[in-house]
Amino acid sequence: MVTGETSSKRQINEECIINCLPVDLIERIFYRLPVSTLLRCEGVCKHWYNFIRDPQFVASHLQNAHRYALMFFPQGLVSGEPLPSDAILIDEAWSPSTYAVPVIGPDDLLFGSCNGLLGLYTKTSTIKIANFATGECMHLAKPAKNMRGDHFTFYSFGFHPVTKEYKVTHFLGDCVEGRPRNKDKFSVIQVYTLGDEKWKDIPTPEALSLNTVRNSGVVNVNGTMYWLTEDMIASWQHAVMSFDLREESFAIIALPTAREDHDHYGPRKFWIRDIDGKLCMVTAQTRRYDARSIVGELQIWTFDNMAEQRWSQKYNLKNPPNYIPGPHFVHWDRILTQLSSSDVDSYELIGENIEISFSKMEELLEGSPRKLYNMQSYICVKSLVCLDVYKKASIVRRPKEQVGWQLKKWEAWEHNLRRVEKLWGYSNKHEHDLSEIAEKMVKMYQPFADKFHVISEHLRTILNQVLQHKPENLNQPRFPRRLNSLEQERDREELSSRASKIKDIIEAISHAQNNISSILRSHMLDQAINLPLK
Repeated sequence: MVTGETSSKRQINEECIINCLPVDLIERIFYRLPVSTLLRCEGVCKHWYNFIRDPQFVASHLQNAHRYALMFFPQGLVSGEPLPSDAILIDEAWSPSTYAVPVIGPDDLLFGSCNGLLGLYTKTSTIKIANFATGECMHLAKPAKNMRGDHFTFYSFGFHPVTKEYKVTHFLGDCVEGRPRNKDKFSVIQVYTLGDEKWKDIPTPEALSLNTVRNSGVVNVNGTMYWLTEDMIASWQHAVMSFDLREESFAIIALPTAREDHDHYGPRKFWIRDIDGKLCMVTAQTRRYDARSIVGELQIWTFDNMAEQRWSQKYNLKNPPNYIPGPHFVHWDRILTQLSSSDVDSYELIGENIEISFSKMEELLEGSPRKLYNMQSYICVKSLVCLDVYKKASIVRRPKEQVGWQLKKWEAWEHNLRRVEKLWGYSNKHEHDLSEIAEKMVKMYQPFADKFHVISEHLRTILNQVLQHKPENLNQPRFPRRLNSLEQERDREELSSRASKIKDIIEAISHAQNNISSILRSHMLDQAINLPLK
């Protein structure tokens, strides 16, 4: 028998053995573990906690983190009913995630992803910075209150690799009647560095177009923010404006020499995007009478050299899709888009001059009932980056008590989810009950099959059919986590399929019961008739 003292000594010795492992060995093991496992390892002992939370380990683990494609669908209305914001992660095997991203509320809008942190715009007086892997969140006061026309696309979130600073930027619309109004032009970029006490106003070299920012997008590449601006005397009448997050200074980048447009096509559209950590400019002409439809060739240019202002054409896509999600629409070796339906599709990129073929299209996600051409696409990683060091700033706010799913507008949505869970509970109970009924039925009638050889084969056939209809995969747990929209639809389809199978099982058991009763009754009657003749 092991005494309490002996057990305590053994535990201490085991802890000493773990803590005495070579640091580089523990480090190599931990580098290979996903964030979810490391979060559990933190509770093993203080030594492991300190090791995992060490900033140097967090930075090194981040460098080796697997990339994901994050598909974000902003909240909207479907048939007059609210549809919440949703995000789906795609891994390198192109497999979609199952669960919702818990830090994204139903009304949140995504404006940036950086080192595992998400920048989320809310319709309240705050914006939210959240680590979607650890669940840690921080709410920051917006730079201006009650701003007319404010929009999540006017915010951006970046990181400078030298200073190691995270910065949120906001394009502040010029004042109209004494109040800032995000409509046409802006002359100030508001900047907040995580950990600082307040926002800073950085004046732009001149008044710039807000519409161009909203239509073409913003990207953050290697500590610099880029967006398009109008320039009537420049190539393609546009130029790229850059904002260095370290120096907080502006620069203008000329676009590559414009090619001659086709007269029978409509105006040209432009997008600023990020491909493999490089600034890219994407452009194509539209149909003359439908500005949403792209015709001709989609040109994708990458910016190669700041000093020489040099661009090179990376891809030239023929028969291109109409929608170019941002800021990252190329993931690994495929381009992501939406066609005329809301479904998310992908095409393989091979070579520089590519003709998109619908026959080579692969459907990734069903977008219905999401709004068409409303998806955002980000590259993200799961990280251990901690927000605690930034939460002491006076600009940090506590969220309101009634936010997110607690709002009245989502009561019907939450009620429907609870109803689905109840139906799953009923389904599991019915399956357990039917399984017991099937077993009892076989146990009850098996002796008759053994006793009466004349009808034994027929009875065994019917009892085997009962066992074949017996529910399988019982006791499967339902984890109390919110599913993403894609998995919710699959979950409902599976529930409907389960209900249909339960109905079939009930009919099969009932039919078998009637058949067995009929066979036994007929056999007994025959036995009763033949007995006197013996």
